[in-house]
Order: sequence, then structure tokens, then C-alpha cells
Amino acid sequence: MTLARAPFPFRQFVVKVHGRCNLSCRYCYLYEGPDQTWRDRPSAALPEVLDATASRIAEHAAQHRLRALSLVLHGGEPLLAGAERLARFTERVRTEAPGGCTVHATVQTNGTLLTARRVDVLARHGIRIGLSLDGGLAAHNARRVDGAGRPSWPAAVRGARLLAERCPESYAGILAVVDPVTEPVEWYESLLALRPPVLDLLLPHGNWSAPPPHLGPKTTVADRVTTPYGDWLCAVFDRWWGAGRRETKVRLFEECIALLLGLRAGTESLGLAPFDAVVVETDGSIEQIDSLKSAYDGAARTGLDVFRNSFDDALGHPGVVARQAGAAALGAECRVCPLLEVCGGGHYAHRYRAGYGFANPSVYCVDLQRFIRHVAGRVAGAATAPNAVLTGTFVPQGAT
Repeated sequence: MTLARAPFPFRQFVVKVHGRCNLSCRYCYLYEGPDQTWRDRPSAALPEVLDATASRIAEHAAQHRLRALSLVLHGGEPLLAGAERLARFTERVRTEAPGGCTVHATVQTNGTLLTARRVDVLARHGIRIGLSLDGGLAAHNARRVDGAGRPSWPAAVRGARLLAERCPESYAGILAVVDPVTEPVEWYESLLALRPPVLDLLLPHGNWSAPPPHLGPKTTVADRVTTPYGDWLCAVFDRWWGAGRRETKVRLFEECIALLLGLRAGTESLGLAPFDAVVVETDGSIEQIDSLKSAYDGAARTGLDVFRNSFDDALGHPGVVARQAGAAALGAECRVCPLLEVCGGGHYAHRYRAGYGFANPSVYCVDLQRFIRHVAGRVAGAATAPNAVLTGTFVPQGAT
């Protein structure tokens, strides 16, 4: 097996403008997980870090003639740095980017610090706002608390409603982690009430050595006989699909359908699209994506930084090379699976097993099989139904 192929340039630059959070969520893999490198980094990125980062992004965009790139202002809680500082950095990136390259900027926030003034500042500078929530009800967010154990929900829902009402064109959507204990349709409809244009559904980070909640200490795919996450996703999909109109985009669902139809698509959770995201930490370190930190201490580390290294240097890191190798980086079990082109082996971080690395099926393998086969059945049924109009709910990317 060889992993050699031409590197695919980074198109998504995740910049940790602030490395601390105003919440202390009880399940947070970033601050409560095995990787504790955040403790040794500055709480906020210094101006020289942001300046060097902007220059390195421009360098990479010019080198690879990028027509567009995504700038994700992240944390921690990035609004702790102040909306004005986020705006200044974004303008610096846009100013340095080569002509013809569009910079799409987004801030990912827990919503608790959103105010009318901050929303206005971000909107004025073309920065879209994405929210991270656990659901649309207080009960769904009970584990999202501040350092004193106080609930974050009142402030978060206030921020979500403010954004939807004051500046809907800047509303990027809601990122939410699946919890199979919640009632799926109630959960989905509670988030619809917050009027997100897009929902990103993520499976909780876990792996074979540290299984996610509700999966138990299973050691192989064959040991998995129940599919709590797959069943939950199927229930939400049926509610979304059966609405008769697109109430909101659900990225996981639309990407799954596109892949089933043979279209070019892919997220970190599905498909074989080349990995194209890179992280800059508050000290200027260039790292792989944060989700790897759920596997083991130092899993995201590259040893590179924006002062001494280009992003092209990061493209040569073994971890990035492996993530861009497609099916060649997967284990034998995945490479012969009939769902390979759609599943893609699942999320990279979810394949980890201590002592064996990442060349394993996802710890969610059977849940993903359950979900993908269910979606395939619904799409096939719709396509063969009399007077079927598949695009009534779904317009796949690249199809227009």
C-alpha cells in the first residue's frame, strides 16, 4: 500500500484567536480530554501571531492559485478576543490574499457573548456567525455550564434569537453533537425554532480505546449489535426528508445523499474527499484539526509554526499525507466494504485504537452503515415513486 499522491492544498484555515472558553462543558474533549497542550499556550493570539498567520495564508493561496478559502475564527470562545479584533484580523487576511481569491470568514461561538453591537460589527465586516449548541431546549444544554456550574442556556438562546432576528444574512448555522438519549424529532424541531439556515450534526468524539457514550467497551465491529446513533440519525432524517420542503439544510444528510448519487461531496464524517483544513494555535503552532486531540496527547501536533514554516510544509506532514490518501489510508476491512465511497471510513479521529493508530473502521461503523443504508432506501423509494421530484427537498452541491 502506498500513500503517495500530489498534496491537496489547504482551503480551510482554522485560527485560534482565543484559546480559552467562558464555559466549562462537562464533556468537552478539548479541555477535559487527553490532550492538555492548551495549558502551555497563551490565552489569546498575539498580534505578531495573527500577522504571520495572515501572511502564510496569503502565501498558500497564491502558491496554489486558490479562488476561495475559508477562514474560521475559533477557540476556545473567539468572542473573548472582541469582535473588533476578529474584524481587524479578517480584514488583514483579505488585504493580503491574492487578487481573485475570496475569503469566506466565519466565527464559531457558543453564543453567550453575542450582543447587538458585536453582531453588527461582525456583519459589517462580512463575518458569518456559527453557533455551537447541544439542542434547542434548556434540557438539551444542561451540561453546557460556566466555571461556577451555572447554566449557559439563557445567554446562548438569547444570542441565537438575536442573531436570527437582527442579522439573518450573517447566520451561518448551528453545530450540534448527537445525543441518542434525546428524543430525536423533538430535538430537531427545537433547533428549527431557532431558524438556522444550516445544521451540522456531529457524532461525539470517541474511539476504540475510549468509546463514545452509550457504546460500551466493544472491541471490534462484530461486537456491535445495537446502533443507538444510527437509529437516532435515521429518525431525524425521516422528519427532515418527510417535511416536503427544505426547512433547513442538514449538511450530513445532504452530503450523504450526494455521495449516494455519485456526486462530488464529503465532510469529515463521510466520503473520501481530501482533507483540506489546518489549525493555527494561539502561539502560532500549525496543527492538524482539533478532533484528533480526543485520541491522545499531542495527536494534532506537527512541530511546525507560522514563523518558521509555510502551510506547504504542513502538507508534507505524515498525518496530513495519510488524511489525503483516500481509501489507501484505510484498513483492509474498510477498503472492501460496499459503502466505502459514501462512508469513507467515517471521521478520522473515530478510527483510533491505541497501539494500532488510525487504520481501523470507525468506532461508529455499524451506526454509519445503518444510517447510510436507510438514507439510500429513502432516496431510492423517492426516485421510483410516481411523479417523484427528488430535488424538492434536496439540491446536491455541484448539481446546479
